[in-house]
Amino acid sequence: MTEPNGLPPTRGPLVYRQSIWTRVTHWVWVVCLFFLLLTGLQIFNAHPSLYVGQQSGFEFDNAVLKMTAVNTPEGPRGQTRIFGQTFDTTGVFGMSGTAEQPAYQGFPGALTIPSFRDLATGRVLHFFFGWVFVAALFIWFLASFINGHLRRDIIPSGGDVTGIGRDVVDHARFRFHHRRAYSPLQKLSYFTVFFILFPLIVLTGLTMSPGMDASWPWLLDVFGGRQTARTIHFGVMVLLVLFFIVHVLMVVLAGPINELRSMITGWYRTSPGTPRQEGDRP
Repeated sequence: MTEPNGLPPTRGPLVYRQSIWTRVTHWVWVVCLFFLLLTGLQIFNAHPSLYVGQQSGFEFDNAVLKMTAVNTPEGPRGQTRIFGQTFDTTGVFGMSGTAEQPAYQGFPGALTIPSFRDLATGRVLHFFFGWVFVAALFIWFLASFINGHLRRDIIPSGGDVTGIGRDVVDHARFRFHHRRAYSPLQKLSYFTVFFILFPLIVLTGLTMSPGMDASWPWLLDVFGGRQTARTIHFGVMVLLVLFFIVHVLMVVLAGPINELRSMITGWYRTSPGTPRQEGDRP
């Protein structure tokens, strides 16, 4: 296809890539995950340690992560212990704030909602946005199944699996191809988030609820107890934060105006040479 002057097209057509259901739920998740992360850290600060197993307490030494403050000859210091290795994290984890007003807590107040110690408010907000998140996830799954978004753009095909290596190399070289469909790496990433990480963080969150344990006692067996579920919940949160950082980085590198337009209006500018189809815009 050529332009009226006979030259190759300088840009591809605008294609309708994101449905209204995908766009609305995407931004609902952005808000929910923001509040879930910061209120979750508020809840974590009530006991900044993670364990594996059914039990925890002073008589047990099964913590895989522990943030605390200790007294040293130089004064109080913040320490973080991960799998038996201890690190000085003064000013960030275990002890933060100023020398005049130190805060002895796992994560600094700047990373929690509320910014001060208020476990009750943190729990109320966490549960509220948690259920909004689950409702949006259910709506997205239902709409995506009906309109084919799941089959077309999320579940990797055989061709996607064989093409993942080349796509990884292209991304590492910052060579982005703006196609109608998601790339193999995008499909694999979104499949992992929607079918592994999101279900895990929801189910482990439910496992920490005594009420849900009474209704669904099998959750404790699946995740090896409430303490192990809490550790998995925290680990999945870290993976989601890493995904978010990489996701935003890719949006910036691939062209933020084009990427944001597709998640606001649904229209996405494809690469030059993309064949036009009915309904595309110039």
